Amino acid sequence: MNKYLQISFVGLAFIGLILVKAMFKGDESTPQIQAPQSLQNSTSQNSTTQNSTSSSSSSSSNPPSSVTSTFKDGSFTGSVEDAFYGNIQVQAVISGGKLTDVIFLQQPGDNRTSQYINGQASMYLKQEAIAAQSSKVDIVSGASDSSMAFQRSLASALQQAQL
Repeated sequence: MNKYLQISFVGLAFIGLILVKAMFKGDESTPQIQAPQSLQNSTSQNSTTQNSTSSSSSSSSNPPSSVTSTFKDGSFTGSVEDAFYGNIQVQAVISGGKLTDVIFLQQPGDNRTSQYINGQASMYLKQEAIAAQSSKVDIVSGASDSSMAFQRSLASALQQAQL
């Protein structure tokens, strides 16, 4: 009976090792973070948009469309949200009625892995929130708990900024 337990334990340890290796994809110190699909495509869309805009702007002189304000200007602090390995809290900066910046006031950082994951994910989440003008952003692969906590904290900040 004891021999069967030892074999089972070794088998489970081996499976765990394989899963950890897959998560780190060969680099023992840093896990891989993948940007949301909407940000991966934005670079190619931006260059296409810029090219078409520059060619069309020289041939026509359309007046700029009026910008409608969605939010009141100021800085609004979101709620503190649990991200499993620590808390996330953001501050939304509104200028001209638009979300212009997201500042991380708190994020998990009790170990190097958390610091790396949240450092990478926060860049993507911030970019996507500003582009969307919303807290409804894609979850970053490898940082799902942090992404969901970011969404909740930013939603509470934006709720305060509503006109």
